[in-house]
Amino acid sequence: MSSSRFRLMPTPDDPALTAELKGLDASGNEIAIPVVRESPLTIYLNRQEIVTAMTLGDQPQALAVGFLRNQNMLLADDEITAIDYDADLSVVVVRTARTTNYEKKLQKKVRTSGCAQGTIYGDIMDEFDKITLTSSLKVKASELYALSAAINTIPSLYLKAGAIHGCALSQGAEPLIYVEDIGRHNAVDKIAGHLFLHNLSAADKIFYTTGRLTTEMVLKTVLMGAPILVSRSGFTEAGVALAQQAGLTLIGRMRGSRFTVLSGAERIIFDDIKQAVADDKALSSQSSSAQANKLGGKR
Repeated sequence: MSSSRFRLMPTPDDPALTAELKGLDASGNEIAIPVVRESPLTIYLNRQEIVTAMTLGDQPQALAVGFLRNQNMLLADDEITAIDYDADLSVVVVRTARTTNYEKKLQKKVRTSGCAQGTIYGDIMDEFDKITLTSSLKVKASELYALSAAINTIPSLYLKAGAIHGCALSQGAEPLIYVEDIGRHNAVDKIAGHLFLHNLSAADKIFYTTGRLTTEMVLKTVLMGAPILVSRSGFTEAGVALAQQAGLTLIGRMRGSRFTVLSGAERIIFDDIKQAVADDKALSSQSSSAQANKLGGKR
């Protein structure tokens, strides 16, 4: 896939993201494999320490800003005056023109489900309850298939080392941003931070995640303003209830030409997805034949 339109994408060859470890395979033979690194990142908002997150380590500024925005600690009209990152101390300090103090808010927090557990703070529902997604965005079933196929062709740290979640923001079937991290909450925070820092809107875009469709993923997608959330994984009942409350289109179990919609089906145009799959296979076959003929001609 061409990377020309990507605003943000993985760098799987970055040596800082993996370490090579030695072990044994199923036959007892010695092997060396790449394993993703996991490191702490402490986030400050002005003078106040907010959280220490276990993260992959890339894009720390976007992650910090996105986390603070998704916790409603950074407001939509906040002016960020500086972002200071100290790689040696693994600390990001986000500084704002507005004076902040979230001592009481920090006393009430909820650990969220899933790997590399995330944290949400108790009053986040106050902000969520104010939001109803009214976007008139429509997506064809065939576009969802094409989006899933496109994401599978993006160079990925998951393909190199595993133990990673990915999140993407797309315009129709074309991914514009794709990020990865050891926790799905970190990945979505990186995207939210990038949008905030560059004053971009998600109102006309589709958000895709490899993780489960839990309350946390629904909350963060709605706060980001994306009207459609897609995952190859499944749902939780509470996540579906929140999606229905906010008017979020929730699509899960997306595998090939199959998916399930449990909220916001009015945004989906159910066209001939089987024909799209057949066309894609025919195109792939033609491409493979052309490549084989080209190679044959060189001999």
